[in-house]
Amino acid sequence: QVQLVESGGGLVQAGGSLRLSCAASGRAFSSYVMGWFRQVPGKEREFVAAISRSGIMTSYEDSVKGRFTISRDNAGNTVYLQMNSLKPEDTAVYYCAADFNPGVLGSRSWADFKSWGQGTQVTVSS
Repeated sequence: QVQLVESGGGLVQAGGSLRLSCAASGRAFSSYVMGWFRQVPGKEREFVAAISRSGIMTSYEDSVKGRFTISRDNAGNTVYLQMNSLKPEDTAVYYCAADFNPGVLGSRSWADFKSWGQGTQVTVSS
């Protein structure tokens, strides 16, 4: 299992930017597909972005394409989510996720990811 700790959340005005980080410890970080999900109260956890083990392949939820960028530093055991042009509807708790199965890169279901961080709150004011 890999342990995940998110940071970087906060309050930002609409149009602003934030960069989330997720530090991983435990088994070899480069062996995991990494993902970001988000959740608002009363709604199911929603896929945001994912990145392959090498960092070459990425996928995004349609509403964040062109605004968010996922990246990873395998030497530093960290995955990032750069969020630009933030909108009030991006307000949520953001979670980092990891899974050893390379096939989850094509999945947008939170249930396919086995390891999770504790989440970090992102609030975008209008």
